[in-house]
Amino acid sequence: MTQALETQPVHWHRQPGPAPAPAQGAWSRGAVLALLQLPFMALVQRAQAVHQQHFPAGDIELASLLSVKTGGCPEDCGYCPQSIHHPTGVPATKLMGEDEVLTAARNAKAAGASRFCMGAAWRSPTDRDVDKMAGLIRAVHGLGLETCATLGMLEPAQAQTLAGAGLDYYNHNLDSASDFYPEVIATRVYQDRLDTLGHVREAGIKVCCGGIVGLGETREQRAGLIAELANLNPAPESVPVNNLVRVEGTPLAGNEPVDPFEVVRVIAAARITMPTSRVRLSAGRRELGDGIQALCFMAGANSIFYGDKLLVTGNPDVVDDRALLRRLDLPITSELAK
Repeated sequence: MTQALETQPVHWHRQPGPAPAPAQGAWSRGAVLALLQLPFMALVQRAQAVHQQHFPAGDIELASLLSVKTGGCPEDCGYCPQSIHHPTGVPATKLMGEDEVLTAARNAKAAGASRFCMGAAWRSPTDRDVDKMAGLIRAVHGLGLETCATLGMLEPAQAQTLAGAGLDYYNHNLDSASDFYPEVIATRVYQDRLDTLGHVREAGIKVCCGGIVGLGETREQRAGLIAELANLNPAPESVPVNNLVRVEGTPLAGNEPVDPFEVVRVIAAARITMPTSRVRLSAGRRELGDGIQALCFMAGANSIFYGDKLLVTGNPDVVDDRALLRRLDLPITSELAK
């Protein structure tokens, strides 16, 4: 359940200067919790200062996610509609063909995306699956897009195969703090996730790794997740922050929504603790509304997932996203490079 927000008033003229931040890789859970418990405006102001220092252009990276193999996953993640353990009605599909994936990737690029992520609902792919994905990665990379994949747990040789195909990023989220993780997932342990991240790093692939707000965790456990991420060596280059999407049929469908200002706090703490990472406002962001999304950008979010389904130019969600960024005078990364 969401903890109560701090109620003490903010007296800007009485606020002392912020204590020096720990070196990246040295953030304790307590230090992150102290950030999350700062008066809201003071926390956002501090995060914005860090953001301006490291991302002076203030640009927003647009990343598109395509499910290239949906449903039938043997994992029991309590939030996921693609699990075979949950009666959500999501059918299992086969891996998409190259032509279909390339059509989606071209549409994503035309709509302004600079990174294209391909997700497959596997616990751990077979070597044959990885070979097929390597072909898709080469094809998408040939369009001039950054490539990302999320395929479940990997063995070292599989990570090397993906690296050889030109994969830029691998997404494998920690989801939550280690002490809360067993409350959400029973079919694998936290170390399994850390091992895959290690294999990806050793293969020379950049890491995309974040978590979910609203699983039922406390604020202190959110601090634990952020500390886990910040202390990875090095910290992830991309940090997706997801707001739980409550899907009927999943065990977490009945969770109470988290106060949206808590999402802003997590974004701000991620920006402060991982100052050079792209912090991505991901799943569940549209449910937050335009005002909260604007606060998230103020707090240091500088990437969004763009177009939740197979993209076509003119997708209403895409049009709305671009309109919001224009209203906020936020440039798009791919357009700055032109």
